[in-house]
Order: sequence, then structure tokens, then C-alpha cells
Amino acid sequence: MSIIKSPHPDVAIPEDVSLVDHVTKDFDTFGDQVALVDGPTGRSYTFAQLKKLIRVCGSALTRLGFKQHDVFAIYSPNLPEFAIIFFGVIGIGGTVTTVNPLYTADELAHQLEMSGASYVITIGMFADKAKQAKDKCEKVKDVYVFGEAEGCTPFSSLLRDDGSAFPADVRVNPREDVAVLPYSSGTTGLPKGVMLTHYNLIANLEQMRQDESVESVENPCLLGLLPFFHIYGMSVILAASLQLGAKVVVIPKFDQELFLKCIQDHKVTHVHLVPPIALFLAKHPMVDKYDFSHVQELFCGAAPMGKELSDAVRSRLKVPSIRQGFGMTETSPVTHMVRLGESKPGSVGVPLGHTEMKVVDIESGKLLGEGEDGELCVRGPQVMKGYLNNPEATANTIKDGWLHTGDIGHYDSEYNFYVVDRLKELIKYKGYQVPPAELEALLLSEPRVQDAAVIGVPDLEAGELPKAYVVKKADSDVTEEDIKQFIAGKVAPYKKLRFVEFTDQIPKSASGKILRRVLKAKEVERQKND
Repeated sequence: MSIIKSPHPDVAIPEDVSLVDHVTKDFDTFGDQVALVDGPTGRSYTFAQLKKLIRVCGSALTRLGFKQHDVFAIYSPNLPEFAIIFFGVIGIGGTVTTVNPLYTADELAHQLEMSGASYVITIGMFADKAKQAKDKCEKVKDVYVFGEAEGCTPFSSLLRDDGSAFPADVRVNPREDVAVLPYSSGTTGLPKGVMLTHYNLIANLEQMRQDESVESVENPCLLGLLPFFHIYGMSVILAASLQLGAKVVVIPKFDQELFLKCIQDHKVTHVHLVPPIALFLAKHPMVDKYDFSHVQELFCGAAPMGKELSDAVRSRLKVPSIRQGFGMTETSPVTHMVRLGESKPGSVGVPLGHTEMKVVDIESGKLLGEGEDGELCVRGPQVMKGYLNNPEATANTIKDGWLHTGDIGHYDSEYNFYVVDRLKELIKYKGYQVPPAELEALLLSEPRVQDAAVIGVPDLEAGELPKAYVVKKADSDVTEEDIKQFIAGKVAPYKKLRFVEFTDQIPKSASGKILRRVLKAKEVERQKND
């Protein structure tokens, strides 16, 4: 029972550099190599073009009066131009707050207000929502748009600048100045602005780079499918790839055919995905029509992928490496990765270099040992500065320098960590803890099941009873009783499913996490009406 230090050596983290200078430092060397390509259209930018446009954009914003520490909101799906405005703002000392493009006008207005944004950029499809949100926020001066939309200023107008107004004297304090302000998912309460400094993000880029997975491949190419508004897409894919000179194929949303075609045609070497996409790769007949021979690695993060799903993908695609990692918005985001060359299905791997972990008892806070499930706590340079204007939530999350993740898990003798569930999502059945993620992984191993989610249904006698929502495979004849018996044969009696309901779709966040609160709210409403 002790604090677990990373088995990797500590990494050298630059102390006196800004995020943009750090990411772009080798762009002159990469030169005319393609940095970003739009999957649907083929529109692309080289590293040399990207470096120039970041400067041009920063200069144009400076002429507008946008200053250091001002906040710019990006409310857009993935586009190559996302990188230009993102790094352009941060390059002049501004802060980017990224917004889920599926947000309603009210949700957008709430984040604009909370973050103090003075500008917002979007696409034509969402321009009306952005304008409605602007009207509710006194501080927002203008709405920019990729392309054109009535009542919005075209992003292209920022690129007509000559770059000469880019400030020469931006003095960033890397440990204090906030580079990005993403909002945490809200699955454990209201969304909160996560203050990630230049130092936080640079530290995590260097911690990830220690892995050398991308650098060890000739002509590395990554798929930019996971949303850039989310810390995973923003940092692990966009920033990390560009820093290393890898090409990013940008896809605005998951379209089965486009996804497979881009992997094949662009000879993508590294595919970052989340469990729903892994499920598609494991089970959909369309996958067999495409060539995956150049794919070196599938990497899963943002939500736990069970051993059964990992094995199914591995046996079907024959990809050399399938690994998982773990992290959260509050840790910039990565804290764990399975070691390169190792196969640890079901494990999120070992702590990154410069990262310490401890597992504590949920009730008492007592330090736990190998194989004992408790809350995972992390300490390292990637841990956020705090929640914006919310000292209470910050104090509840970071205690004595340790960030409490709200995730339940344990470690083995080699310090590989296993995430069992979210603290808030544990089902309590007669005092026993039933982890939904464990039952979901088992359900996905049933060949007739396409997707599944498990929640606790309130019950006067037991506290909560486990209930599964199941999406059948097309033409499947599986029954509720079949599902119950299948699980009963694999788990302790208290983990058995008491209810099964078939549904067309499992509600999930943009990063692939099951939105159990949506299902729980549905159950509460149903019980009220009964």
C-alpha cells in the first residue's frame, strides 16, 4: 500500500515556452509536408502554410483589439481550419474555449457567458444558433464563420492580413496563463470550465512523446475524427500529431463509409477511437471491404474498452497494436497508457512519466494496495490549474495536491491500472457494488448484441436493481430472458440483471461515454407515472 510512481523515467518539460512555440518549433523543417487534409474534400495545408496562417490569423485578431488573456470560443465540428484559429488565438496569448457543436443556442450562450468569450466562430449550419447566443451575451462582439453565413463575418477575412501586427512581445507565464478552457462533460454535475495552462499542455505532450509510437513509423498519418472541441481530439490528436510532423486526416463527423475510405485512401497509420467505433470495427460487415494493412495501431481512450471488445477487434483486423490509455479533461488529458509493444486487454496501462498515482478507499480515504478497488487519484504536471471561477469545485477535486478522478479501479503487480467504473455510476444492490461497465463488456461479448448500457433502477428493498438497455443486431432473435441467463452464467448472483429493455440506440456523449444519467432520468420519470 503505497503511492505508485510511473515506471517510466521523468520527462524534461520546458519551463519558459508557450504552447504554440512548442508545437510549431519544427514546422520549418517539416516544410512542404502535408499537415492537415480535409477527409471529405481533400483540401489541405502544409506545415509551412499552417505556420504562416497562424501568424496571419494572430495578427488580424490583434488589429481587432483582441488581447492577451481574452477568450475566443470555437463552436465547430472538425475542420483543418480549426487549427489555424486555435493556434492563432493561443499564439498571441489568448485563451480558446471549445464548445460542443451540438449545443443548443442556450447551452452555447451559457458557456460564452461563463468563459467570458468576446468572439465565437462556427460553421454556416450552426450560424443561427451562434447569433442567438451572441444576442444573449453582452460581451460577445462578433460571430465568425468558416465559409459564409448571413450576419456573420467570414473567417477568410482574418486570413487577408499580412501578419505584421502579430505582437512581438507576448510574454506568456506558462504555469499561470490559461491556453485552453474546455468544459468538463457534465456527467457529474453542471459543466465547469477547466483551466489548462501552457505548461499543463506542454507537459502532457512531452509525457505522451516518451511513448514514440508515432515517431517510430515512416510517414505517420493520424485520423482526426474524435472531436477537436474535446481534450482528446484537441491535444492527443491535433497538437501532438502536428508537433511530431504527422499528417492529420480531418473528418467532421462519424460516417461509416467516409471513415473507412479515409483510413484506406490516406494510408492512415494510427487510428484513435472510442468504444462505439471499436464496436463498429468489430461487428459491421462493411469493414471487410476496406484495406487496413497499413494501420499500425488502434488506440482507445475517453471511455473503458473491455477485454472482449479489444479481442474481437484484434482478431478481425489483425492490427499489430491495440492499446488503451486513460485520462480526463482535468489532466490535459493523458495519465496512463499501455506500454508500446505490450498487449494488456482491459487495462489502461501504466502511469506516464512524471505521474504519480494512489488508490484510496471510497468511504474512508485510506490508501489501498495491489488488486484493491478504490478511487484513482493522480498527481503530476498535467493536472489542471483548477475550475474557472469555482474554487469550491476545485477544492473538492484537488485535495492536498492530488486530483480525485471519480473513477474506480485498481492496479496489478506491474503497475498496470484497470478502470472498473465511475464512482457516481456504481449500482448499489443491498450494499454490494455492481459496476455497470463490467456488465456492459459482458453484454457486448454476446454475438447477437450490437450495443448495451447498464444502470441502477431505484428499488425500495434492494436500493438499486441492475437494468440493461440493449440494442439488438439486425435480424437478431435474442430475447430478454436469453440476455438475463447469459449474464447470470458469468457473474456473482448480486450482479445479475433484473430487467432488460430493448432500444434502438444508447445515448452517448461526443467522446463515446454512455450517458447513464439520460437513461436514469427516463427510469425516474417512468416510475413517477407508474
